[in-house]
Amino acid sequence: MGIRITGTGLYQPEEVITNEELVDCLNAYVEQFNSVNAEKIEAGEMIARRGSSAEFIEKASGVKRRYVIEKSGILDINRLRPRLEERTEDELSIQAEWGVIAAKQAMENAGVTAEDIDVVILACSNMQRAYPAVAIEIQTALGIQGYAYDMNVACSAATFGLKQAYDAIKTGARRVLLVNVEITSGHTDYRSRDCHFIFGDVATASIIEDTDSKTGFEIVDTHLFTQFSNNIRNNFGFLNSSELTSRDDKQFRQDGRKVFKEVCPLVAKIITGQLEKNNIAPENVKRFWLHQANKSMNELILKLVVGKEAAEADPDLVPIILDEFANTSSAGVIIALHRTADQVNDGEYGVLCSFGAGYSVGAILVQKHVA
Repeated sequence: MGIRITGTGLYQPEEVITNEELVDCLNAYVEQFNSVNAEKIEAGEMIARRGSSAEFIEKASGVKRRYVIEKSGILDINRLRPRLEERTEDELSIQAEWGVIAAKQAMENAGVTAEDIDVVILACSNMQRAYPAVAIEIQTALGIQGYAYDMNVACSAATFGLKQAYDAIKTGARRVLLVNVEITSGHTDYRSRDCHFIFGDVATASIIEDTDSKTGFEIVDTHLFTQFSNNIRNNFGFLNSSELTSRDDKQFRQDGRKVFKEVCPLVAKIITGQLEKNNIAPENVKRFWLHQANKSMNELILKLVVGKEAAEADPDLVPIILDEFANTSSAGVIIALHRTADQVNDGEYGVLCSFGAGYSVGAILVQKHVA
C-alpha cells in the first residue's frame, strides 16, 4: 500500500485578460494619476507612477495572459478591482462554488464519491472570509462527513496541504480532498507596474488516498521549511477595522529582486537534499512541478538542481503553465501536475515544490504507479 495522489481537478473562470489589455489599462491610469498630481510630483511631494509594456511583462515573468473572475472592473481605471456582488449567507460563497467544481472533477478522476472521503482541506493564500471555514462549506455542499479546515501558507499552501493530507491518512483517514481556490484578483494592486501582471484566478483539487490498486503518484517523501521574511507581504487582516489604514498597505507587495536572489538557491538546496536523502539522482526525476511564479526563477532552480547542460537540453523537465494562467499562488503546482501527469511513466519520479511568502518551501517527492 502507498499514499497516492489519485485524481486532480481544475477550474478556471471564463474571462481572460491579456498582457496588452492590462498594459493599456495601467498606462491610462498612470497618465491620469500623473496629470492630476502634476504639481505635487513637480514639487517632489509625490512620486510619478510608471507605465509598462506587454513585452516587459513577458520578458520579466513569462506571463502572457491570466484568467480572472471579472475583468471589466479590473480594467476600469477608476476602479482597478473586480466587480463582485456580495452573496447572502444562504448562498454558496464564490470560493466554495469554485472549490466544489474542481473537487467534483478530481473525485471523478479518482473514482471516489463523497462517502469515501473523511477530510477536506482548503489550502490557499487568499481566503474569502475569516470564518466559518470555507472548507466546511465545501464539505457540506459535497455531502462529505468527517471534518474540514482552512489553512494558509501562501503560495506553498498546496504542498503543505499534501503533507497534512498524508499525515491524516497515516493516522486513520481513508481519503482526503485537498482544494486550492485562489481568487487572487481581489488582492492584486493593479496600479503597480511591478505587481499588476503577476496573478490569475483559478481552482484546483486533489484526492489523496492509501491504495495499491489505482494509478497515481505515491508520496515518497515530504520536506517543509519556513523562515520569516518581509520581502513578500500582504497586511490585509482581522485588525484592519481598528486602524487608520491605506489601500496601499493592504494588497500584495514584494521585493522581487530580493525574493529571486534568496529563494532560488534555497529551493534548489531543499530539492537537492531531498533527492540525496532518498538516493535518487536528479537525472532520474522525470518532472519538477515547481511553483508557477516566474519562468526565470524556475529555469534557474532547474539549472541549480540538474546542471546547466541538462536543464537547457530538456526544458520540459520543468513544465510551465504560467504563460496561460499567470501566478495562481498555491494552485500552480497542481495545475502543472494536472496538465502533464501523463508525461510520467510507471516507476518514474517527480517533485512537487512550491515556495513563497514566509519564506515557505514545500517539497513533495512522488513516484508514478500505474494500476
